[in-house]
Amino acid sequence: MAANVYASATDGGSGGDSAQTRSGTGVRTAGATIDCPDVGSKLTSVPEQARGEVDKELALLDEQIAKAYQRLSESAQQVQQDPGFADSAVVNPLKEKRAATLERIAIAIDRVGDRPKGLDALAACTLQDGNQAPAQGEGQDTGASPQPGQEQGQAGQGQQNGQGANGGQAGNGPVAADFADIKSVQPNVNDPREEGGASRGSFATSCGVNENGLFNSDNIIAAPGVTNGAHHFHDYVGNQSNNAFASDQDLAKAETSCADQGDKSSYYWPVVRLQNGAQEQDAGKPGGGIEGNAGEIVTPKQVTLTFVGNPREKVTAMPRLLRIITGDAKSFVNGPANANASWSCTGFEDRQLKDKYPLCPQGSDVVRTFKFQSCWDGRNIDSANHRTHVAFADAAGNCPSGFRPIPQLVQRIVYDVDAPSLQDGGRTTPLFAVDSFPEQLHKPVTDHGDFINIFDEDLMGEMVDCINDGRKCGAGADGGQNPAPGEEPEEEPTKTPEPPQEEPTKTPEAPQGEPTKTPEAPQGEPTKTPEAPQGEPTKAPEAPQSGDGGGNKPGDKGDGDDGKGEAPKPPADKPVPEPEPGDASTAPGTAQPEVKATASADGGNAPEEDGEAKDDGGEDADGLGESQAVGTATSAAPTPSAPSRTEPQAVGEGGLADTGAQLWPAAAGAVLVIAGFVVLRRVRRG
Repeated sequence: MAANVYASATDGGSGGDSAQTRSGTGVRTAGATIDCPDVGSKLTSVPEQARGEVDKELALLDEQIAKAYQRLSESAQQVQQDPGFADSAVVNPLKEKRAATLERIAIAIDRVGDRPKGLDALAACTLQDGNQAPAQGEGQDTGASPQPGQEQGQAGQGQQNGQGANGGQAGNGPVAADFADIKSVQPNVNDPREEGGASRGSFATSCGVNENGLFNSDNIIAAPGVTNGAHHFHDYVGNQSNNAFASDQDLAKAETSCADQGDKSSYYWPVVRLQNGAQEQDAGKPGGGIEGNAGEIVTPKQVTLTFVGNPREKVTAMPRLLRIITGDAKSFVNGPANANASWSCTGFEDRQLKDKYPLCPQGSDVVRTFKFQSCWDGRNIDSANHRTHVAFADAAGNCPSGFRPIPQLVQRIVYDVDAPSLQDGGRTTPLFAVDSFPEQLHKPVTDHGDFINIFDEDLMGEMVDCINDGRKCGAGADGGQNPAPGEEPEEEPTKTPEPPQEEPTKTPEAPQGEPTKTPEAPQGEPTKTPEAPQGEPTKAPEAPQSGDGGGNKPGDKGDGDDGKGEAPKPPADKPVPEPEPGDASTAPGTAQPEVKATASADGGNAPEEDGEAKDDGGEDADGLGESQAVGTATSAAPTPSAPSRTEPQAVGEGGLADTGAQLWPAAAGAVLVIAGFVVLRRVRRG
């Protein structure tokens, strides 16, 4: 696959070589892939003593398919000249190799248990049209719950019949028909109704966006001990020692990228790449460019990892080292039974695509979401096919018989990528796609995620209590929540929420119930932080319309002058004292919105009103920034003589000493009145 033998994603299918039928099977090889039965899904019972040997043989089957696909892709000219070449040179030799491997698997299992039946029938493979997905119901019949909307949003589908090439930078996808306009999709997300015993809480963990650049093409769950067992590259967050040869002990003592060091779990998924001609460090390596995974790796803009409860009952703790794979990396040829991909756009997350990449409008970001299995069999941390020890709850939230609910991991990954230019095959704006097994053609339905639970047991206990008690907890709490369903962003993918409705700040001298007027934040423009003064004069003071004592957005630093120029003047008939230097509170007797001085639970970011993480324009996408709440308590409005400054008012000069200086004449007068009263009483007694 180092050489691109295919045309672009939009080349026609009526005239060139790419449209010719080049195989005895009647399938165009330039748009063809290899379809082999998935042996691993059929091996639901493998004795523990045989697991290691069987896993290595299953990985060898994957390698055989990858090499056969590479041979097919390099043989376009021979296939064109000899229609039987694909069968004689690719398909039949692959069948022979698979038959030998399947026999070794049967022997390994027979050595310690009962010999599996019917494995020899899984040796034969066929060529499949790369633009034709398997029909519903084909492939495996266990795993993910069905997701609505799979057939919606067929933007670009009309081009499918004219595509004789597999497209993409390496010639094995994606193609224009793999994309759909998110606006053409109808809302299709339905959550089960919660009942009385529901566990309504959530626990978030913040582990970054793989800014450390930890990648490999291994898969320690499906192919332990096998280098390049995945044949595509993964992003890793959390545990920093995940590779094919890591033992449980290695994982337990590893470093972690998570903010809470009690979470050493491993979270990983296939990377997303732009098909822009870039040559990454893996361009000439297995799992990378030589297996059709080419282009620029895109670092996520935001990753949110949240554990949620069950709509019907309480959850129980996950066992340590529990392994879960969600989705099916081979679902393009296996069929969609185990597929669990969900693609959408910020602002449109009530619309989910299963078998298409989304075309997002300007200002909206691509979102891929994984909702992992949430029911556990109560005994095993893994299973032979890596699926049967966990299961999905049904549409009402019920676990299968014999399974118990566990916290459900919901993985939300956001990418700042533009909608590709399908009309020219991505030449103007490049196509994007997930890494995949080479024969899976980077189809979006093959998306999948992996998780290994390495939470500290005490922290796992806290998670369960939090979820069952209906609270929001964790180092990533209130970060990266979904935008309002159906909201269409215009310029920015994430909207800033309205200011909270709170009582305005009162001054010490003001009559009870009468608020001191403070300047209003400029309309249509977010409040700037004090560190970024604009040097513009502040608008004349107006009564606050939102009742927040200054019009600041939640999370902004509470400077009444919006961080710009000279401080606004309060009404002349109500002089207002300033707090003392360094005092982060208002003068005694004032009423003000409560502001916590401690860091928020999401690693220091002051949460937005509706729980959304800050996004564009100064956002803290991974929840690891400094607290915006420390030292930013709302202070009283400044006096007319207050000098221009950019720091929060709580840090400025002036304070109670100034107030005392203004009040001492009244105090002296009061003393004289009392003295006169005493003298008068003495005169009367005399």
